[in-house]
Amino acid sequence: MTTDEPFISIGRRTVTMELEAVQSLIDRIDSSFASACRVMLECRGRIIVVGMGKSGHIARKLAATLASTGTPAYFVHPGEASHGDMGMVTHEDVVLALSNSGETSEVITLLPLLKRLGTPLISMTGNPNSTLAKDAEAHLNTGVEKEACPLDLAPTSSTTTALVMGDALAIALLEARGFTAEDFAFSHPGGSLGKRLLLKVKDIMHIGRRVPEVPLGTPMSDALLEVTRKGLGMTAIVDNKRHVIGIFTDGDLRRALDKGVDPKSTLIDEVMTGHCKTIHPEILAAEALKIMDDRKINALICVDDDNELIGAINMHDLLKAGVV
Repeated sequence: MTTDEPFISIGRRTVTMELEAVQSLIDRIDSSFASACRVMLECRGRIIVVGMGKSGHIARKLAATLASTGTPAYFVHPGEASHGDMGMVTHEDVVLALSNSGETSEVITLLPLLKRLGTPLISMTGNPNSTLAKDAEAHLNTGVEKEACPLDLAPTSSTTTALVMGDALAIALLEARGFTAEDFAFSHPGGSLGKRLLLKVKDIMHIGRRVPEVPLGTPMSDALLEVTRKGLGMTAIVDNKRHVIGIFTDGDLRRALDKGVDPKSTLIDEVMTGHCKTIHPEILAAEALKIMDDRKINALICVDDDNELIGAINMHDLLKAGVV
């Protein structure tokens, strides 16, 4: 191939064939699909997903998707199951078996054992007349007329339909369980979504001596020193009970200097921003980010229920924590 056109043509043909294969699944989302969902939803144990070869790769992905969306699941290799791993399966579990032919020997070998355990079986095959399809409580037909492979040998369209059918199952169960974004974050605590949905202001705010604060009546020059020492670009202004009265920021400094204010002879009370926006430490860090974005500010003072100063947070803290 001396030009780009053959590659482009073959790539587009493959995508078109797989798209048509996936499109054919729509009419197969029927009562059998609903039955499979009910069996999985009522499962008191785990969903055990099995499959060999390319079906095994899809099965692994499906198990991971189920587990991360509220349906406890894991993958068991059917070959290993025949050599001890069947001990991982109980009568409270549900087995979801993937096989394009529906006759994969390593999977078929497990059928008598599953019946003896009383473990429900759901099958996903490309042959509704296969052994695996007939032995299942619910069968999901993922068959294709032709693989995208020109030899009609390499699993391509068939693995795509199995993948999409598996996603349809996972999402149907997710919605049936009322699974939320916060639930998702609990199973993804290390990812950016987990940080956005689980991290609270109290987890990253500055506390104790790291919080910039000066009392009412402080000279502006001393307040500037506090801003510099603490490095948050602002300082809280508090009364004698440490209730927050206002805030003094870099922006307030610029506005004061533009007016010709003398920092040494001016009290902070005269140049601070009173009735400033504050936040509670229990709110999500992502919410603090939204407040900063909406108000075009770079820092927030954290207070308790009595408006007493307990911490401070700025945009750099959110960036460092991976919330932004």
